[in-house]
Amino acid sequence: MRRFSVFGFVLAILCAITCKYASYGDTTFPDCSDNEIEALIDFKSGLEDPEDLLSSWKGKNCCQWRGIRCENITGAVIAIDLQNRYGSWNLSGELRPSLIKLESLLYLDLSLNNFNDIPVPEFLGSLDNLQYLNLSKSGFGGVVPSSLGNLSRLQYLDVSTEIFGLSANSLEWVTGLVSLKYLAMNSVDLSLVGTKWSGVLNKLPNLTELHLQSCGLTGPISLVNLTSLAVLDLSFNDFNSKFPDWLVNISTLVHVDLSNCTIPASLGKLQNLTILSLAGNELNGTLPKSFGLLSELDTFDVSSNNLIGSISEVHFSRLTKLKILHLSSNSFVFNVSTNWIPPFQVRNLDMASCHLGPFFPSWLETQNEVMFLDFSNGSIAGSIPNWFWDISGNMSLVNVSFNQLQGQLPNPLNVAPFADVDFSSNLFEGIIPLPVVEIELLDLSNNRFSGFVPENISESMPNLIFLSLSGNHLTGEIPASIGKMMLLQVIDLSSNNITGIIPSSIGNCSFLKALDLSYNNLSGEIPASFGQLQQLQSLHLSNNKLTGNLPSSFQNLSSLETLDLADNSFSGNIPLLLGDDFPELRVLRLRSNRFSGEIPSKLSSLSSLQVLDLAENNLTGSIPGSLGALKAMAREQNLIDYLLYGKYRGLFYEESVVVSIKGQSREFTKTLSLVTSIDLSGNNLSGEFPEELTRLSGLVVLNLSRNHIQGQIPENITSLHQLASFDLSRNDLSGPIPSGMSSLSYLSYLNLSDNNFSGMIPQLGQMTTFPASAYSGNPGLCGIPLPVKCPDDDNSDKGGSVDDDQNGNGDEFIDKWFYLSLGLGYAAGLLLPILILSIRKRWSDVYFGFVDKIVDRWSRVQKKRPTKSKKST
Repeated sequence: MRRFSVFGFVLAILCAITCKYASYGDTTFPDCSDNEIEALIDFKSGLEDPEDLLSSWKGKNCCQWRGIRCENITGAVIAIDLQNRYGSWNLSGELRPSLIKLESLLYLDLSLNNFNDIPVPEFLGSLDNLQYLNLSKSGFGGVVPSSLGNLSRLQYLDVSTEIFGLSANSLEWVTGLVSLKYLAMNSVDLSLVGTKWSGVLNKLPNLTELHLQSCGLTGPISLVNLTSLAVLDLSFNDFNSKFPDWLVNISTLVHVDLSNCTIPASLGKLQNLTILSLAGNELNGTLPKSFGLLSELDTFDVSSNNLIGSISEVHFSRLTKLKILHLSSNSFVFNVSTNWIPPFQVRNLDMASCHLGPFFPSWLETQNEVMFLDFSNGSIAGSIPNWFWDISGNMSLVNVSFNQLQGQLPNPLNVAPFADVDFSSNLFEGIIPLPVVEIELLDLSNNRFSGFVPENISESMPNLIFLSLSGNHLTGEIPASIGKMMLLQVIDLSSNNITGIIPSSIGNCSFLKALDLSYNNLSGEIPASFGQLQQLQSLHLSNNKLTGNLPSSFQNLSSLETLDLADNSFSGNIPLLLGDDFPELRVLRLRSNRFSGEIPSKLSSLSSLQVLDLAENNLTGSIPGSLGALKAMAREQNLIDYLLYGKYRGLFYEESVVVSIKGQSREFTKTLSLVTSIDLSGNNLSGEFPEELTRLSGLVVLNLSRNHIQGQIPENITSLHQLASFDLSRNDLSGPIPSGMSSLSYLSYLNLSDNNFSGMIPQLGQMTTFPASAYSGNPGLCGIPLPVKCPDDDNSDKGGSVDDDQNGNGDEFIDKWFYLSLGLGYAAGLLLPILILSIRKRWSDVYFGFVDKIVDRWSRVQKKRPTKSKKST
């Protein structure tokens, strides 16, 4: 709703300016002055315009150039509008001071471009006649120049940025903007301006809109002089939890958005308030009854706070104009009498996570204007009453998920004309009804529905965009008619008991972004028609009984990001088509099938691949060293990228992939983009450990277990510094365990069992933290944690043997023990005593007792050195 306020203000300024404009095609303009043309051409030469959208900037009549407006009589340039409204251009480069020559310039808009952290130019403060300046979200960096305070005629200033891209150490310069009506500095870092910022802003008496969201402001809020204020947004700052009482005396307020406040009882004095937005601000306390006095209120949003208490008809009895009500994600208890009829005609009703139960809210029966309904997590039990379907004619989305609703859906659903339905995660136990409606979103997931997917679903819902019936007890086959739903972007029928083949008609759903048929009992082959799904990004067919080869038409699926065919009976070679044609593929999961032959080296062309799982197949040959060229695994993944497909009205298909890590299967969703994994376990692979794999420095999981791999672990395995799970068990590897592995600080799971490794287990770093099972089945290995002592181990606890001394092993032990204890003693001597002594005296006694034993042992060994020395001479 804030957009309407901003739009109205901008429109007023534009009307004042554009009354002097002529249209693009008006040829009555006199030619622009040479001075202005020269200034504009110079300004353009400093810009980088990759789309060449300023190609019209040539000739003598600059008034017809794109983004330029002129005064109707003189032809003087009065406006430059280069806002990137539709993402069609992305200007960057530098802003040249030649703009100063445009003496009549009133309007300058460079917003939504990308100027790559260049500072806001000081010369802008010399544009004396400027009334409108918008630099918002254009990638400027550094400090907002105080020279902007020279613009005494400026009415509109927006320097909002993204995540503290700009900062200001003081706001004193703002006092020079004596004509200012609109000020927006959202996300500009103002944390250093101190607590007197509001005193500065009080000197702008004409201010009607103030937007300082997420600025790091502190201290009290006192804007008592801003008596013309209509919109105030100070949300997401660091204020105390007291609502500023003076706000209720500003009768012009129509929109208030604050943070970290308790809603006061005096709120009811704001009789003209139409928008009250307090969402996501850690509000506490209860909703005062005075809220019910805001008779002009159109929008009320307190979602995602910590509000508690009971809500009754007292709060809503006078709200006849309320259209948007968001109370979700609080701890409200909705307590109204059964015969109460709310007076408001709400269109957008979001009361998710409020206690609405135990029964379906009967007062909703009178709300014929509801278009958006969210009662999810509402503690509602029982069944949905029949009257609900009578009032749902205007609804575009219904979400009553995560309740305790049960029983069969009523028959009136068969004729209810709503556009979106979400009944996910309830306890319904009926057969899925067949709505003969114009539904666009249907989500009945995670319930207990049984029966078949309706055969004529396409006839009743031809405009369906999102279909999710996952997590139920559906049986039967997927109806071929589903292919007639041409607008579908998401089909999720996973986790049911659906049988039969996959209908080839699905290939007709050309807009499909996500298809999930996993965890069913489907059989047969993948239809060749799947090659027609050129927009498909996520394909899950795992845990079925599918057979055959991957169709060659798969090479057309160039948009694919996830291909999960695990736990089926596919056979043949891994197709060579999986390579250059899949530049976006992140996840390739083919485990637990019957694929045979060699791993194609062409897989190295999958530049975006982060998860490669070919485990539990019949693959032979050696591991291709070309896998070391997988680009996405060669760099650390440290950005969380939510993989959401077919997003529609806040609902979407969220990517989810199972990865074997640390000896167990784990499902990844929100953090999937951080996972890099290679799992080739359970095949018949041979050859040596490819040293090229050590180039994948971002690799988190590497599992080559249960193969026939020979040779040694490469010394430069230490290059895999992100490795957290490493499994080489049940192979034919030999040689020593590289001592450098102790530097793999992230390694938390290691399994080297059942090989032919030999020598001493490294006794440093992470290698000392793993159990004996990680090294068992290697007869040549010795040392802790195995019970087998190495030949060089000292039996000092028995006083040592003469033979050891004579063979030089005593000296070798002493040397090793000395340097080891030196390193350990350095760390322990500096850090542990401080920690221990600061916690508990009893612990310090134990620690120093341990040190005494070490010193005593070292002294006893030292006493033997002269005797040994004499014998050796």
